[in-house]
Amino acid sequence: MEKLIITCALNGGEIAKEDFPPLPCTPEEIAVAAEEAARAGAAMVHIHARDERNQPTQRADIFAEIIRHVRARTDVIIQVSTGGSVGMTPEERLGPVTLTGPVKPEMATLTAGTTNFGDGVFSNPPAVMETFAKRIAEAGLKPEIEVFDAGFVDNALRLVAKGLLKPPLHFDLVMGVPGGIGATPVNLLHLVGSLPAGSTWSVAGIARAQLPLATMAVILGGHARVGFEDNIYYSRGVKAESNAQLVARAARLAAELGRELATPDEARRLLGLPYHN
Repeated sequence: MEKLIITCALNGGEIAKEDFPPLPCTPEEIAVAAEEAARAGAAMVHIHARDERNQPTQRADIFAEIIRHVRARTDVIIQVSTGGSVGMTPEERLGPVTLTGPVKPEMATLTAGTTNFGDGVFSNPPAVMETFAKRIAEAGLKPEIEVFDAGFVDNALRLVAKGLLKPPLHFDLVMGVPGGIGATPVNLLHLVGSLPAGSTWSVAGIARAQLPLATMAVILGGHARVGFEDNIYYSRGVKAESNAQLVARAARLAAELGRELATPDEARRLLGLPYHN
């Protein structure tokens, strides 16, 4: 079985700093959180940006500053969000994909469909998906295909048929968002069974589903995403102190189940990214 890639989704675009003070928002806070997560066992960090008022933003200059700070502290894989926050325009969401040189990320998300998202709608019609696939490819980034419901896998395969995505593909199965696929073991098995041969996948369980679905990923040979974007609780009624605390728990779980953790460069090899060695 492949070594386990733990991704830490550090902050997201929906949680408010005033509601959850440990949320990392400034470039410095995000970099410290990334370093702590890496020390706890994460091989990849998934990053959203916040502006000077701690509001979600896709501004390329802020992402550039974040990436500079992260790379000064750790060699984790840097994956940027093109989801941003519900209500942003497609062009706005593509901001971090434009980065080049020493602040160029390694991966970017590509959401393969439209879904209800709480009280809003996360809109990704076919033309938007095709544009994002083209722009991510032109930037030389590896897409992570975000799956919020079962039909999203078929949408990704249509992009493959059009030559806009090239296998092997990497999927992130986001389960438990209100309006998306439910975070149940049966649903996870269905999604994994629908993926094309040769794909890699991780699972992001929302809220209390984070731990049980991460456990299933360890057992099934997938990879696990944890962190404040998806869950701010360590246990029932007890909020987590840091992203690293959630990563460390996933790492301990993997050790108990006999699954070794991938280092950042081992994760790069598994995902087909350039690596440092």
